[in-house]
Amino acid sequence: MPIHIRAQPGDYAESCLLPGDPNRARLIAERFLEDAVECNSERGLYGYTGTADGKPVSVQATGMGGAAIAIVVEELVELGVKRFLRVGTCGALQSNLAHGDLILALAAVPDDGTSVRYTSGEPHVPTADWDLLHGVVHAAKGLGERPHVGPIVSTDVFYDPDEDQVARWSARGLLAVEMEAAALFTVAALRGVQAGCVLAVSDVLLGGRSRIGDDDLSAAVDRMVRIALAGI
Repeated sequence: MPIHIRAQPGDYAESCLLPGDPNRARLIAERFLEDAVECNSERGLYGYTGTADGKPVSVQATGMGGAAIAIVVEELVELGVKRFLRVGTCGALQSNLAHGDLILALAAVPDDGTSVRYTSGEPHVPTADWDLLHGVVHAAKGLGERPHVGPIVSTDVFYDPDEDQVARWSARGLLAVEMEAAALFTVAALRGVQAGCVLAVSDVLLGGRSRIGDDDLSAAVDRMVRIALAGI
């Protein structure tokens, strides 16, 4: 039995959504899964397995940051999970992005210590699995959504003291910043499993941070989860 995900092989489906927030994991299980069963509550990392459109699927909270998601993914792989799709929020880095927009990460710049540790500091481009990414794009279009697709950046620092960092990331064409995708993509590649990441814009960062309202965030998360479940 893994140390942090206190479950047995077979408790989790081969496909798993990965929200950071434990409350969001519980919400997804209650609102979107049928016959959901709690698989883990250790350290508040709530995990559930149920069905969506008759197919087995799990949802597992990861906590915040690359170090946390790496632990969770390593242990879920041990338990038999083969497809991971992070469902989270992000800060937009481009002027054409607005609160509630959806983003699919093509790759994630590893501005975090965990990804660099896994690759021993060698150059590496953490990249989403193409088949999984393509499936989510196709599912999104079928649901009338047109998500933005492109590179993002994963960082360890939420309250960044470098006031010019956002502008530099934006100038390089990065769509958004979050904290987990680079580590997820890196661990998945090393373990031979599929991983992707779909994000809802919760903050617009250019010109000073502006935060989405709670009701609009809830609606964006619902849209994000629907395309994630359809795609995975």
